Amino acid sequence: MLTVLGAAFGVAVLVGNTIGLGILRTPGEVAAQVPSVTGFMLVWIAGAVYALLGALTISELAAMRPRSGGLYPFVHHALGPYPGFVSGWTDWIATCGSAAAGAIVIAEYLGPLIPALANHQWVVAMSVIVAFTLLQSGGVRVGDAAQQFTSLLKGLALIALAIVALVMSRGIELPAKATVAAITQYPSAAAIAVAGIVVALQSAIFTYDGWTGPVYFGEEVRDPGRNLPRSMIGGLLIVLAIYLLLNAAFLSVVPITEMAGDKFVAATVATRLFGPSGDTGLRVLMIVSLLAAVNACMMMASRVPYAMSRDQLLPASFCTVSKGGTPLPALLVSSLFMLVFIASNSFNTVLALLSFCFVANYALTFFSLFVLRWREPDTARPFRVPGYPGYLV
Repeated sequence: MLTVLGAAFGVAVLVGNTIGLGILRTPGEVAAQVPSVTGFMLVWIAGAVYALLGALTISELAAMRPRSGGLYPFVHHALGPYPGFVSGWTDWIATCGSAAAGAIVIAEYLGPLIPALANHQWVVAMSVIVAFTLLQSGGVRVGDAAQQFTSLLKGLALIALAIVALVMSRGIELPAKATVAAITQYPSAAAIAVAGIVVALQSAIFTYDGWTGPVYFGEEVRDPGRNLPRSMIGGLLIVLAIYLLLNAAFLSVVPITEMAGDKFVAATVATRLFGPSGDTGLRVLMIVSLLAAVNACMMMASRVPYAMSRDQLLPASFCTVSKGGTPLPALLVSSLFMLVFIASNSFNTVLALLSFCFVANYALTFFSLFVLRWREPDTARPFRVPGYPGYLV
């Protein structure tokens, strides 16, 4: 593998893989459980803190053993080939399924914009996968450039949406426009049930998922002991800032009592600000957002079979790397899985079956840190988890 990636790529892949449709849909679920502006915003901050705790843990492992392949190399090294195989296989299939899901949603949102494509969604979705496969076949530098461009475009578009919403909400009369007094009067924080806070926090945490993206490229990152922790922690702080800005913008247009239960808050905001044309703009924004996520998922997916092949858990051909630094056979097989998921419409079933394994992968990885601290206490660790082991437990 070529060691050509920097911290900027790590941030781009984290932002691209983390910020998806969740932040445009989830605020309504959070508001339904925590109908108080203070509590609502605190839930988003708490979700980021939870993700940051995980990122600190993974950062120690990534800096200690910078290997491409996601969480698999840590589990394999600490716990052995069987747990490693389970971790790697489930992560690979789930990441392929996520890329396929993103391509299908792109096709769904593109249909109303280009009516001729409306009845050919599976063809459009497959074309997205094929296009990114061809792009990434050009080498890791091409994938890096595409990721940085799409993630930057996504971030700027979301920030622009938030700023426009904040400005326009002050300049025009909006139906049921929120005021700080009206928002904070209903209800008091003490009246919010603990169970509701837990459900809201779960929804918020889901929107931060994707923060492990940089570790899939560990051995391809220059100065990984420094750049991987920077990418993960810095990237998450950027995501938090964008989420808080967007939610503040949403609240400036839609009262929290009205936001509660809204399954697509961003659409409500866009329609209220721009009328019917708001739907078109939002669709374009979502497509841009998903393009960054699909590119990130496809790059990540190809690194898992590459790493497993190197440990003789998959065919040796999967660890073949092109001159441009792309694990080409692994990329092609991963893309084939994605095309099969799209054609069979089975990725939802696969992801549902693997959801437990996905959570278990995090648990195995966190446990790996305990094992390696005990088994290899003298191994160089450019980054150490602060407060170990208390906060990790």
